[in-house]
Order: sequence, then structure tokens, then C-alpha cells
Amino acid sequence: MSGKANSLKTILFALGANFAIFVAKLVAALLTGSGSMLAEAVHSLADCGNQGLLLIGMRQAKRAASPDHPLGYGMVVYFWSFLVALLLFSVGGVFSFYEGVHKLHNPEPLRWPWLAIGVLAFSFVAESFSMWGCLREVRKARGGKNLWRWFRESRQSELIVVFGEDLAALFGLGLALIAVIATLVSGNPLFDACGSIAIGVLLCVVAAFVGREVASLLVGQSAEPRLREAIAKFVRAQPDVEHLFNLITLQLGPDVMVAVKAQMRGELSGRELIEAINRVEAAMKAQFPEIRWSFFEPDVAD
Repeated sequence: MSGKANSLKTILFALGANFAIFVAKLVAALLTGSGSMLAEAVHSLADCGNQGLLLIGMRQAKRAASPDHPLGYGMVVYFWSFLVALLLFSVGGVFSFYEGVHKLHNPEPLRWPWLAIGVLAFSFVAESFSMWGCLREVRKARGGKNLWRWFRESRQSELIVVFGEDLAALFGLGLALIAVIATLVSGNPLFDACGSIAIGVLLCVVAAFVGREVASLLVGQSAEPRLREAIAKFVRAQPDVEHLFNLITLQLGPDVMVAVKAQMRGELSGRELIEAINRVEAAMKAQFPEIRWSFFEPDVAD
């Protein structure tokens, strides 16, 4: 099974880095008049807001179960993560695209381009620090999977979002740097406008990928395939279980719900059957701490 990443630490890394980057980019954008730089400043501000929303979601997910929400509030983090994906698209991507189109029709000369380059270089270093923190936690969670497979199979929506944001930020900074240097060398401000449009397209694409993954969790998704298979193998190996007919898992934020349908071994009385089921459930929860709820149905056929 994969390890459990510390999503809170990852979010705090990203929040600190993005706030410092936002301040530096905003000052540079106001002084240089760079559309690419302004687009990047708005992108960093949106990222700060996004990390704040993820922290709200993680806090709300810890609320205790209630009669209206008997399985707890773990899935609320998926709502906030999906909202972040929408904000990444609307605030970051759409604004950057709009700013680029505006600069195409109303080009402005780039002032103090070396300041812009210096700020972009600083931002790249700070963003790399945030990505380093994120990848360190991703490495714990993905086990032997490659990054793409982890991205598709992970059930930690907040970690998916931060990874997507950091990846988009690094590529966006690269595009902004290329645009500013091209404008400086050629003296043509249209390169800067094209850079802003490219950043907008990049953010929209990343937001679409992140949104698709989080939407699957929001609708209701099983535990990670590797965890699901490990639970099934464990249940089959229990001495009280004759045959496992079906096993259903549901990811609820940091917690997992498991429903088991199995044939128990031997001819058991009512009390003996209850005790056998309790032994299997206790062993399963001890082996897999992620399991918070389990429902066990004894049967002789599926």
C-alpha cells in the first residue's frame, strides 16, 4: 500500500511560497507594465486563495458524524478542491487570457524589463521550493507508481490540487520569462501579450485535468485500487471466511467505508456468527487504519 502524505504541510509550503511570489510579481507588474507579469501576479494571488479554501475544507472534514451525515463530513474536502479547480480556471486562466488579448489590441512598451526578469527568477526559486515540498509528500503517497498513475488514482484531492497548481506555476513562470526576454530582445510588446495568453491556456488545461479528477471523488469513488485489492486479499485470508463474494469500498476524504459480502466458515449459531464477523472486522480495521466504517453481510451466494 501507499503511504499517507501530509497534505497540511504541503498546503502550508505552497501558501507561504505563493504569497511571497504574489507580492514580488505585483510590484514588478506595476513598475514594468508587463501583461505576462500581471497575469502571473493574479495567478499567484488565486493560488493563495485556493490554499486557504483547501485549509477550510480540511478543517470542516474533521467534524464528527451527525444524524444528517452519518458517514461524517470527509467528502467536504472534495467540494472545496473542486471549487479551487474552478477558481484556477476562472480567476487564473481566464484573466490571463483576457489580459493577453487586451495587450494585443493595446500594446504597451515594457518598462524595467530586468526587474521583471529578476522577479521571475526569484519566483521560480520560491515555486521550486513549494514543488519540492509537494513532491516529497507525493513520493510518500504514490509508492512505486509513476506521477501520472498516482495523479489518476490518488484519493487525496488536496494533494492533487496543490501538485497541479505548482506544476502550472512553474510552467507559467517559464512562459512569462520567455515572453519578457523575447520582448526585451525584439522590442516588440506583442511577445509579452502572447506570453499572457499562453499562461491563460496553460492554467485552463491544468484546471480541466484537476477538475476531472476531483469531480470523480465528489461523485463517489472507491478507495485506491491497491488498497482495495489489499483489503480483499486480507479478508479472504481470514480463518473465519470461507469465500468472499463482494467487497465495496468508498473513499470519504481521509476515511474509507467498506462493505463486505462473504460466506463464513463452518456451521455457526447466531451468536457464533456474530462473534466471527466481529473478529474479521476488528482484524480488518487494525490492519487498515483508513477504514472507519465497515458493514459485513454473511451469505451463501452473491
